[in-house]
Amino acid sequence: VQLQESGPGLVNTSQTLSLTCTVSGASITTSAYWTWIRQSPGKGLEWIGYIGYSGATYVSPSLKSRTSISRDTSNNQFSLQPSSVTPEDTAVYYCARNRGSDEYDYWGQGTQVPG
Repeated sequence: VQLQESGPGLVNTSQTLSLTCTVSGASITTSAYWTWIRQSPGKGLEWIGYIGYSGATYVSPSLKSRTSISRDTSNNQFSLQPSSVTPEDTAVYYCARNRGSDEYDYWGQGTQVPG
């Protein structure tokens, strides 16, 4: 199983981002929670949210008002769309697979925002 993040590179404050995670070796419609996590400079990992195998989503309450997660099953991808980006959103963004019980068994290599 491999996960690969891709992003827009440089962004301007107040823009809406679109980060995509392309999954190979497993279907995003199988039993797992496809998750976004970020790490800001000098800080620990921050859990953002997930889209489950059924398509149901859950986003951290602190980000829910301006963050959405979606998927493209035909391309086996899931995406993160944070809106109204601020300098506080500067981080490395990771996608990961959660098999349940907080078992994250596969991670992407991360994408830096801003790029």
